[in-house]
Amino acid sequence: MSPATPAARTVPRLRVLDAAPGPEWPAAHRAEVLAEVEASGAVLLRGLGVASAADLAAVTAALGIEPMAEREGFAPREHHGGTVYSASHWPADAPMCMHHEQSYAAEVPGLLLFGCLTAPERGGRTMLADSQQVLRDLPPDLVEPFRRDGWLLLRSYQDVGVPWTDAFGTDDRARVDAYCAAEGIRHEWFDDGRLRTVQRRAAVVAHPRTGAPGWFNQIAFLNELTMDPVIREYLLDQYGPTGLPFTTAHGDSTPVDADTVETVNAFYEAATFGESWRDGDVLVVDNIRMAHSREPYEGSREVAVVLGDPVRLDGHVLTDGHVLPGGEAG
Repeated sequence: MSPATPAARTVPRLRVLDAAPGPEWPAAHRAEVLAEVEASGAVLLRGLGVASAADLAAVTAALGIEPMAEREGFAPREHHGGTVYSASHWPADAPMCMHHEQSYAAEVPGLLLFGCLTAPERGGRTMLADSQQVLRDLPPDLVEPFRRDGWLLLRSYQDVGVPWTDAFGTDDRARVDAYCAAEGIRHEWFDDGRLRTVQRRAAVVAHPRTGAPGWFNQIAFLNELTMDPVIREYLLDQYGPTGLPFTTAHGDSTPVDADTVETVNAFYEAATFGESWRDGDVLVVDNIRMAHSREPYEGSREVAVVLGDPVRLDGHVLTDGHVLPGGEAG
């Protein structure tokens, strides 16, 4: 398959609501904020004056959003206490591709809150793309195998990337075993302490409130082909094809090719929209409907994050008898 080119389209503008400092405003306007998220997929609250992790936690509570702990993170974060985290640590000069937070987990955040504690001098926007529109636009011959078989995330926890103790929030192997068994994750321990996991998930899911289907996955973002080629070749040489920190495959274990990665990212880019950050802004995002990314930036940028309203999506965890890479039965 050659990379497909998306047709030109008019993308939406991010809805911005003028707010007042403190948690009283979101408490009084909770229904309006959540209705806007349901209608549009995201809303930016401007003027809340959020300046700390505690401020973002107070806004989360005022909106009646249930926070959740992160598990299986793919990039380091700082823990600001409670269930408030920093944005993922990612090089300032590199873009972060479109993705849905934790789309590979069995329990995923229904909502995300991003609080801009310090806006960058230039760039650094948190961009959005409507996964329901992306699904409608993607070539059917690309979508169909993923709709049928889902997708695989393959991870190797070792001395490169996030340690398994951080990803699972424990240094107890028995607790990791129990978590993987409960969450539909195949895993294997090695004598040197490495952990390898394989999980199969649906690539297209129905929104839990509306039933609308969306392209909900990280097939392109977490594929090895998104790595710097020099780094990828080094990792392959050091650890082999089953030892990469992460990569993705079709649900039947067929590799994802470069044309697929390029096409998915091109259609995301065509659907991308966003708003420049100002100090104190809070962005509320429907994580099931909207993928998000981050632009490169200059200057200091500090964004705090809350993962909220955990949900288990119907048909998301796939564990039938496909043979997984490495010969394991799924």
